[in-house]
This record gives sequence, C-alpha cells and structure tokens, in this order.
Amino acid sequence: MPEFDVFLCHNSQDKPEVREIARQLKQQKLKPWLDEWELRPGLPWQPELERQIKNIKSAAVFVGRNGTGPWQRMEIDAYLRRFVNQGCPVIPILLTNAPKQPELPTFLEGMTWVDFRHSESNPMGRLIWGITGIKPADLDSAQSFITELPAKFKQEKSQAQSFTEDLGSYIELKMIAIPDDKFFMGTEDRQIERLVKKYNRKYFRAEKPQHEVTVQPFFMSKYPITQEQYQEIMGKNPSHFKGDERPIENVSWDDAVEFCQRLSQQTGKKYRLPSEAEWEYACRAGTTTPYHFGDNITDKLANYGGNVGKTTPVGQFPPNAFGLYDMHGNVWEWCEDDWHKNYQDAPNDGRAWLSENNDTKVLRGGSWFDHPEYCRSATRILFRRDIRGNDVGFRVVCGFGST
Repeated sequence: MPEFDVFLCHNSQDKPEVREIARQLKQQKLKPWLDEWELRPGLPWQPELERQIKNIKSAAVFVGRNGTGPWQRMEIDAYLRRFVNQGCPVIPILLTNAPKQPELPTFLEGMTWVDFRHSESNPMGRLIWGITGIKPADLDSAQSFITELPAKFKQEKSQAQSFTEDLGSYIELKMIAIPDDKFFMGTEDRQIERLVKKYNRKYFRAEKPQHEVTVQPFFMSKYPITQEQYQEIMGKNPSHFKGDERPIENVSWDDAVEFCQRLSQQTGKKYRLPSEAEWEYACRAGTTTPYHFGDNITDKLANYGGNVGKTTPVGQFPPNAFGLYDMHGNVWEWCEDDWHKNYQDAPNDGRAWLSENNDTKVLRGGSWFDHPEYCRSATRILFRRDIRGNDVGFRVVCGFGST
C-alpha cells in the first residue's frame, strides 16, 4: 500500500482549485491523496478510504465560499478527528474565494491557518511547511517557494458572493452566484440528427440552431425548491412524493411564479424563474458535453429513467462546477420563457423569450421518470402553464442588483 503525504479534505464545489493545489504539491515531489485520483471507480468509497487512510501522514481541510459540504463533513467526522487524536498534522486552509468570516469546523478553530486569499504570505510555502515540517527559507516571498495559483482562482473584490436567504422556521434558501460569460446554446446539427434518427422523433430539432448567447451575472438557487421551502412561503404542499428535502412537484408555471412573487415580497429582493438561456448556461457550467459531468449519465450521477421510481431528496448527487445540484433529472424545471419551436430569431442576451401566445411554457432538465436523452443540458420541452405533474418543479433566480 503506497504512502501519501497529505489527505485533501474538500467540498466538491472547490474541486478545481484543490486539484490545482494537488498538482503543485506533486511538482514539489509530494504525494497528495485526492479522491478522484485514488478512489477506484466501482468500489464503495468508505471502506476503500478506510483501507488507505492509515498510510496518510497528514491532512489538509479546505474551506471556500460555500463552506464545508456534506461529504466533506462526513470525512471530518469519520476520519479527521482520528488524525488529531494520533498527533498527525491537520492543516486548515482558506481558499481564494473564502469569505471574510468563514464558518469553520469547531475542532479546527484553535489551529494555525493557511490563507490562500493573500498570496503575499506565500500560502503554498506554508502549506508545504505544514505537511513536511520543513520551513521554507523565505516565507515572505510568494514566489520564492512555488508558483502562485492560476489567475482563474483569484477572487476579485468586486465579485458578488453567494448568499443564504432566511425563510423562517429555520428554513434556508441557498443562492449561488453565477458569473457572466458567453456560451453556445442548443445542440449542433449533427448531434440533433443522430437523436432524431435514434428515437424517430423530430422533437429534438427544437434545440437548433445552435447560437452564441451572452449572459449577465445572476444568482440561482443551489437546489430545486424543496417542499419545506414551498410550504413555508405558500402554506401548502401539493407534492405527490412527500418529504421536506425532496423537490416540490405537482406545481404549475403559475404556481411557481406566485411563489417567486411571495418570496420577493417577503425578502425585498426580486425573485423570478430563470430564462431558458440562464438555465442552460447555469447547467452547463462551462461544459459543452451533453451533461455537465460528461458524455454519459449513470444512476450514480443523477435520478432519471425510473431507476428510483420517485423523486430523491435534493443534493444527493454531485454538483456541477458552479455548485448547482440536480440540474439533470429528479424534476423538470419551469423556465420563464414562452415556448418556441426552435431558436430562430431567439434573443442572444440571455433574457426570457416572450410572445403574445403564452399558454405554453418551457421545461428543462428531465426528471426521475425520463430517458437519459431528455436529461441533457440542451433538452427543452413544452408544457401548458396550468398543468401539474409529479415530475415537474422549479428553481429560482435573483439578479445581482436585487441583493
């Protein structure tokens, strides 16, 4: 069994930055333990980690903008306390996007932190000092020991932060900051024709022509709206598959809009449904593959195709690079737009595409019931605005100027 110098405990939403730190540690002849590098696909992760962890010499606990994630907290509870009890170094680390006053795991509060928010303090040098016990010759120089992280991980002071809305009764609504950018919306002709031929359905041609769209920054709810959130704002729960943490379903487009209106009145912010462009951009999170996790979908990545036979509580599957969960499967999600049979003459500025005939609206994302092809980032279907189904829900967005 190989030995590792440091176990990298992190929120999956911070994976890109942690992966880059791991690469730089390897450049310094250290061997980091990173889940995606060391956990063999097809095996249960907990016994596999249990088998390997006795050969790890230290641990690093990363805290970013979104705090500690559910799997990270499981690792902290199950494994990190063992490091502390054995006298092994446990190094708390603030990533570049960590807030001014991050929420820290209690048992780490008394330890010395490495802070990547201030490159002038040579955080990589300090991290390696913590791992190896060997102090760099010059800790005052950010460049003296190792290169800085790429600029894409630096947090601009002007960048808006994600936030949490208090709905009352100890119920929260977590909103994720989505940056502005351009992307190609829809599906290229060759891929569409493959789908049409495979399923004998011309319906997929609603995803063309593929076109470039510029999206302004906005906030989007981290999960589809849950039943406890809907109950708190609307005073009722029409869902077929009951469960506080399951997504709300059996709601019409008009129901979803009313939720946004009531939420706006309660919070003083302007909440609404996402436009189609915003939804697809947020789902893709910089990817161009059919799903934000790649070319294929499995039941380890999403709830679809009747594998479970009902909705699942939100957040049980891996998030995308923006930190959004359940964008593929679980429930279809209402968008603000009226239905158009294709993208001919669609707006290219990210706004909702509205028309005089607004009886039919757009749904995105697929559901627990649907075939995988209907759960792709680009898939779009129409639904009457007054129809409800046990596979239809929604999530909300909020403009940057509204917070």
